[in-house]
Amino acid sequence: MAETYKLRMISQTGVVYEGDIESMVAPGTEGYLGVLAHHAPLLTGLLPGKVTFRTPDGQSSEKKITGGFLEVSKNQAVILADEVVE
Repeated sequence: MAETYKLRMISQTGVVYEGDIESMVAPGTEGYLGVLAHHAPLLTGLLPGKVTFRTPDGQSSEKKITGGFLEVSKNQAVILADEVVE
């Protein structure tokens, strides 16, 4: 079983997602980047695109964002999205 970490995705309207995940791919300013458990600390801007993540039960989810910021620290990731488009 893969290790997990916490993800919080927040937009102007509130918390969009909060829970444990195994992996995530996000549209960073220098290209898409992947994040696994125990990733090195990171702070980056996010461009418009898709954030995909896999939960411990094997489900893959996708959220479209219009931009924002990603912070990874202490085995958790926080996305502050300008807007999440459903």
